[in-house]
Amino acid sequence: MNLKNKNFINTQDWTLDELDYILDLASAFKNNSLSKSLAGKSIALLFFNPSLRTRTSFEIAMHRLGGFASIIQPGKDAWPIETREGIVMDQEAEEHIKEAVRVISSFYDAIAVRAFPKFQNWQEDKQDSVLTAITRWALKPVINMETIIHPLQELALMMTIKSHFSDPRGKKFLLTWTYHPKGLNTAVANSAALISTRFGMDVTILRPQGYDLDPQFIETAKANAASYGNAVTITDNIEQAYHCADFVYAKSWGSLNYFGNWEEEKNIRRGLKHFIVDSDKMKLTNNAFFSHCLPMRRNVKATDEVIDSEYSLIYEEAENRLYTTCALLTAIFGGAL
Repeated sequence: MNLKNKNFINTQDWTLDELDYILDLASAFKNNSLSKSLAGKSIALLFFNPSLRTRTSFEIAMHRLGGFASIIQPGKDAWPIETREGIVMDQEAEEHIKEAVRVISSFYDAIAVRAFPKFQNWQEDKQDSVLTAITRWALKPVINMETIIHPLQELALMMTIKSHFSDPRGKKFLLTWTYHPKGLNTAVANSAALISTRFGMDVTILRPQGYDLDPQFIETAKANAASYGNAVTITDNIEQAYHCADFVYAKSWGSLNYFGNWEEEKNIRRGLKHFIVDSDKMKLTNNAFFSHCLPMRRNVKATDEVIDSEYSLIYEEAENRLYTTCALLTAIFGGAL
């Protein structure tokens, strides 16, 4: 399958056959298939935000494949970058994204970007302006390392699911909101809703009132589900949500109603700690597996008993980040096993 030089911005832009190809290739890498087919290739990793699994998985993947990865942190070890068009650059930024990306594109074979929302105005942040600008001006393929969605995490999650359910269609996937002392990005939750419905799972989203995800992602998830004859259930009923679930995926996210105003939301969120994933809730499921994208606050999002259980797949999903990254890079660079 020819995926050479294709951008990886949103899994919705890729066909199911293409996604399955990446997942199959990832499984081959996990089964110790080694390749140096990316020798001489390089990728620039632009981190506007911190990272652990994403950064290390890319560095190790490129090394294993014979290539090279550079970490670039605008505003830290590189010039602060302006992304807005038509702006008078008389503030902190020393360089415009247009020039920066053109130069980087002339040096590297691909660009990967991690740029969280600014958490001030969701209507602005949902435009994904940093990623959009980089994709517009890049001369080489662009990979989304997490912005308002996290497509790389989607690949690792689905690889994990398919390793336990060869055919995930019809399995009940519970995406549950959990408490966190801070308001967090909705990216992973958005992505979990997208990829689970894309592969035909019966999806329930459990969240407190006021914590709905943005309609653009919910509508896409519903369209995905409808193509299988399924629907997306959104509820605040904990027992109903957990009942007969096959896979429980926990994630914290902030309320879009209070986006950028976390202090006001905090008082509401404090009363929602009972959404924690615990063994009593897991007993309501169909012997479900549990996972989380990490990092995860123990005994806040889920109890130690759940996290350390035999049905917890958090480490498997994290490890799969490496193999899916190897597969994605191989495909985009036109390499082979």
